[in-house]
Amino acid sequence: MSIEVDARGLACPQPVIATKKALDELPDGVITTIVDNTIAKENVLKFAVANNCGASVEEKNGQYYIKITKSAASNGSAERSETAPAGQAVYLITKNTLGHGNEELGGVLMKSFLHTLLEIKPLPRALLFINSGVYLTTDNSPVLDHLKSLAGQGVQILSCGTCLDYFSLKNHLAVGEITNMYTILAELNGAATAITL
Repeated sequence: MSIEVDARGLACPQPVIATKKALDELPDGVITTIVDNTIAKENVLKFAVANNCGASVEEKNGQYYIKITKSAASNGSAERSETAPAGQAVYLITKNTLGHGNEELGGVLMKSFLHTLLEIKPLPRALLFINSGVYLTTDNSPVLDHLKSLAGQGVQILSCGTCLDYFSLKNHLAVGEITNMYTILAELNGAATAITL
């Protein structure tokens, strides 16, 4: 059995959601999701892998045809998070400074916060970056060393692909992975504690 999902022109996270619906309907077989940008391609591929499905990509004239193979043995479940099991804290970082008021002070506080986070046990499961928060995960970030240390200790560093595109930073990501709103919400929903900064 095969299903084709035409997700061209759809904004994040709609390609992943459309693929999830098709995966839920298909007991086994092949889903081909068609997208027209690299962020959607990467997000759909990560989703397929997270659901124990085989995946391959073919590019034709700037369109990406993602072939996802689901078998009954794969036990693909689109309800899983892409990352570690629930239990640890997840932080949603919505801007590149901490607190409201003076931006310079906010930058100092964010640096101090991430440095201190390295000393807290247990470490969080994930740090999710949206809006101007994605500046912290890119080249020349004042907290790049802290984030790399956290990533090296197993903390997921996930940056919103739509946000990176908006600020023209997609090619400047320096730590962690690009993600989408579906995964961000799955992480927040599965966390024992979700904290927004």
